[in-house]
Amino acid sequence: MFSKKVIRVAAISAATLALIILSIASLAQRSKPDLSLWHTVTLKTEFEAEDAKGEFGWAQYLELENQLFQELDDKIDRPSEGEANPLWNRYAVDGVNNPATFPRNWNRSYELTNPSPSGGALLIHGLTDSPYSLRSTAEILHQNGFHIVGLRLPGHGTTPLALRQAEVEDWRAAVRIAYERLVDVVDDGPIVLVGYSNGGALSLDLALDCIEADDLPTPDHIVLYSPAIGITRAAALARMPRLLNWMPWFSKLGWGSIEPEFDPFKYSSFPNDAGYLTHVLTTSVRSRLAEIEGHEDATRFPPVLSFVSLADATVRVEAIVEGLHDRLVDNDSELVIFDINRGAKMYDFFKTDPAKRLSSLTARKSTPYRLTVIMNADKTTDALEEWTRPAQSTEPSIRSLDLEWPASFYSLSHVAIPFPSDDPIYGTSPGPNLGWGVQLGALEPRGEKGLLSIPASQFNRLRSNPFFPYIERRLIEVTGGSAED
Repeated sequence: MFSKKVIRVAAISAATLALIILSIASLAQRSKPDLSLWHTVTLKTEFEAEDAKGEFGWAQYLELENQLFQELDDKIDRPSEGEANPLWNRYAVDGVNNPATFPRNWNRSYELTNPSPSGGALLIHGLTDSPYSLRSTAEILHQNGFHIVGLRLPGHGTTPLALRQAEVEDWRAAVRIAYERLVDVVDDGPIVLVGYSNGGALSLDLALDCIEADDLPTPDHIVLYSPAIGITRAAALARMPRLLNWMPWFSKLGWGSIEPEFDPFKYSSFPNDAGYLTHVLTTSVRSRLAEIEGHEDATRFPPVLSFVSLADATVRVEAIVEGLHDRLVDNDSELVIFDINRGAKMYDFFKTDPAKRLSSLTARKSTPYRLTVIMNADKTTDALEEWTRPAQSTEPSIRSLDLEWPASFYSLSHVAIPFPSDDPIYGTSPGPNLGWGVQLGALEPRGEKGLLSIPASQFNRLRSNPFFPYIERRLIEVTGGSAED
């Protein structure tokens, strides 16, 4: 039995610790910008997993989405007076980046039809993103005869707060509804899942469901961009601030970042809950992939073509290798890695060189999948070559590509992979003038630090892929077509 003195000391220590935590939380709270309308207003008509009952299908999902966007218009019509960058704010009625004023609001679910489709593809975007992130992929596949279903995941395309109310089961239910729609429409030809980042994990999750439940046809192919197979361990603790942020004076603690919403198709503010949900999803997917490894179900898993940047600050490339591709059987899967620019003048400023990450793969005697690396021909040139080693082979082949690093580019990034350089929002080079939006990827602000309300890193991070023509060629191959290099 503890003495009164011991109990008193323990109580004082606990109170002191609580006071320290509250003080740190208070400082963290005060250091963040004020919350805006889109950080605080709840949208009540968003899809939830429990909605998917009875005859609820794709048509009902779209109808509910119509109600959701009407509610968005009703509740958030313009920034409050004095809001930073009102012209660029995605919620400003007359703003240049208001997606509701574009010919198509790519924040919403959609279909691209073909009279007699040669195949079909379900496209699943990433965390904080919208269907726009796979717009170019959709158009390529559609032009090659595919029927396209582009899904808007619950919590996305509306307000950042919506992600604090979403759950993984909502995403899974929406993905299944969209896939059922695709299967109903496409009678013949391959079925392809395309997933970007968090959407990559959901694509794998759906394929596992198809194999295990055996109530839907298993997709014929999976294409992944920067797939979220493993993220930082800190995401597991992302919901800890919920212990305090229910109190009004700690309401900002639930936000990893609070920034002006200037991007029409991606949230700039990041709620901590979103990181936690991805942690839950990716942990589950890795566990399920491990369970089928070496079993008959592994032979039924579709071929996976993954495109990854060796430099990726969002997902762990090692997890993509160890948690996914190393678990696949030899079934025409392929991992394509875009190396850093080893001829870049900025090379000496690198904190670390991810070369070890790459050499651990290329030094293997063989892999159960085709391994491709897009790299400098040598350190003296910006010209690129394709280093490829077939599955189970010990001998790589090398060929030159008609591609080279643009001046001042030192690497790709997690967010760059699925966007071409002439993308009207995220591109770095002029593209077709579509008459909407600002090409954010081409902005190169220069000036004094600390003056901008938006972190300079938002502009410095590469948002488009100068080597997208290579990806386009590989996508056409997936459809069964052929393309020139």
